[in-house]
Amino acid sequence: MTSTLRTLTVPLDGESAPEGLPSYLVRDDVLCWTRREAGLVGFGEAARFTATGPERFLEADIWWRHLVIEADITDHVECPGTGPVAFGSFAFSKASDHESRLIVPEIVVGVRDGRAWLTQITADDGELTEAGAFAALKGWLAPDPGAAVVLPDPAAVPNQATLKTGSLSEEDWMDAVTAGVAEIRTGKLEKLVLARDIVATVPEGVNAAEVLRQLAERYRECWTYGVDGLVGATPEMLIQVEGRTAQARVLAGTLDRRDAVGEAGLPLDYAERVLAGSEKQRHEHEIAIQSLTTQLAPFSEAMNAHDEPFILELPNVWHLASDVKAELTEVEGHVPTCLALINALHPTAAVCGTPTQVAGALIRELEHMDRGPYAGPVGWLDAAGNGEWGIALRGAVIESPTTVRLYAGCGIVEGSQPEAELAETWAKFRPMLESLGISN
Repeated sequence: MTSTLRTLTVPLDGESAPEGLPSYLVRDDVLCWTRREAGLVGFGEAARFTATGPERFLEADIWWRHLVIEADITDHVECPGTGPVAFGSFAFSKASDHESRLIVPEIVVGVRDGRAWLTQITADDGELTEAGAFAALKGWLAPDPGAAVVLPDPAAVPNQATLKTGSLSEEDWMDAVTAGVAEIRTGKLEKLVLARDIVATVPEGVNAAEVLRQLAERYRECWTYGVDGLVGATPEMLIQVEGRTAQARVLAGTLDRRDAVGEAGLPLDYAERVLAGSEKQRHEHEIAIQSLTTQLAPFSEAMNAHDEPFILELPNVWHLASDVKAELTEVEGHVPTCLALINALHPTAAVCGTPTQVAGALIRELEHMDRGPYAGPVGWLDAAGNGEWGIALRGAVIESPTTVRLYAGCGIVEGSQPEAELAETWAKFRPMLESLGISN
């Protein structure tokens, strides 16, 4: 257990960051959770928790609650994300060797609903002052002498990056899809999510801050995340908690926007016709919604979801999407914490399949890889129990100064075709490939 934390939160002049939080993404070791111009950015490390195994969420929850109960908190802003916060990333599988983690930064900049703030967090005994907090922020924003070089403009200089397959070749992965469909046809399960990995080597050097800035600029409807070398822009919200209100965004059903090239009519009309009109895509989506609402119901006294999914339009793909909202039930005067909800919800059918245990076992058999943090929860939480946790999709792990491992997966149902699912993974790799300056 770390020493007692002390925190100071003060208002931040919005003119300090006229372009919003993405303008603070200047260091490769930055902690990040942003959407449009809002969210949280963290620098440094005041405390860290790590765990592996099936109890990783509950162990992290206990650690965090003890930490904030004992903390000395001065908060002059008082809104979700102020005071002590932790950024987190959790392994997808309870059997993973990858360490799940919560990281408490030394400095946090937050923007929400037009309000901006600065939080300093320390375990030292020195006095916390507004001037000291601003000085500390200025120090973190100074140029990082150890940062990788900025990637060249792909239009001006050819990128020398190379790609290679990861755990499975494309042919072997399509064989895994075929095997998954065969298992589904036996009736053992309804849906299976299979992922694959590729490795990018970037001789010029991987600039994580540049990757995050490009993702934040291009994928404004997604949540751009950066935690300890895990970077990406997810369109899927596992759970967002503010007070007693919980919300989620569920995605299942995907269409590559490149498929609309040459189609008559408006692209969105094409997406509605192909996605919403597809029995396979609707079935996959219904399974994902049922999975989330069933797991969330015991914690809720009221819940509502869209009767019909809507089309979420992203630069690379369209998705069938549904938003779910729930009022959480109080138990002995307390609503469940973010991490307690994640423990109950993860993994959903959107990233695993259903039934969960059958799908999980088949994933381990067919994928031949440890997903690590891919498709696991990623996000933040504060001392008041508020937080936002997405699913780590459209992302990658920076494994060395020049190598990045990218992940993408597909929902497999009875009507799935291996070649189409493989093409879908390439559409989902595209956000990270673009941000690395790699054309495909």
